[in-house]
Amino acid sequence: MPSTTLQMPTADGRADAFAAFPDDGKQHPGVLLYMDVFGVRPVLEQRARELAEHGYYVLVPNVYYRHGATPLVELPEHISNDARIAIVEQLMPFVEAHTVDRVLRDADAYISFLTAQPEVSAGPVAAIGYCMGAVLALRTAAANPDRVAAVAGFHPGLLVTDAPESPHRLAPKLTARIHLAHAEPDMTPEAIAELDQALDAAGVDYTSEIYPGTVHGFTMSDTIAFNPAALQHHWDRLIPLLAGTLTAR
Repeated sequence: MPSTTLQMPTADGRADAFAAFPDDGKQHPGVLLYMDVFGVRPVLEQRARELAEHGYYVLVPNVYYRHGATPLVELPEHISNDARIAIVEQLMPFVEAHTVDRVLRDADAYISFLTAQPEVSAGPVAAIGYCMGAVLALRTAAANPDRVAAVAGFHPGLLVTDAPESPHRLAPKLTARIHLAHAEPDMTPEAIAELDQALDAAGVDYTSEIYPGTVHGFTMSDTIAFNPAALQHHWDRLIPLLAGTLTAR
């Protein structure tokens, strides 16, 4: 499975990124894969390769690019609970600096770059994300309804807040088909109900599901949160979503 590192032009500079795609000389639908809080690293690169095997061009941008290229902090091969706390403290300034305005400027640049690649076929793309990446995927879809046909968010965080820009308030702008996969402790039942109510009221085509026996980060095999059964369940949901909205060849 071919893969490469890229430099993408954005309104604020150049973002480094990882891409994987089939080695068949054909064009394939594009998938924008947003990283979790720990950033672009081998486990996400492998995730992109695995997804590319199903017939997609997968682009994984470093959303922290304004602060430097990947990796910004040193990560252990396996992230324990203690290491998680310390690493997140290091990364939180980058997360907090990634404002909604920056998210939307970057989303436009990422989609424009992705769809311009010679290996990418014409038509809409998918935006998927893990952890904070789920929020980025939803914002990307809401801001680009004509360019994003599918969204998947796994163990998302902060989808329902009191802020005016809370992701759940974007529901009326969403036209993509959506799958949201929650870890058991990620959101309260009340927050999930509020999210589902917003999506229902807007007529969004979606599924919202709690993956049983999971904790936040369950798809990431380099963390203590990893749950192999939940990762497989993630593939069982993601591949049909993409197949039903994009045309893999």
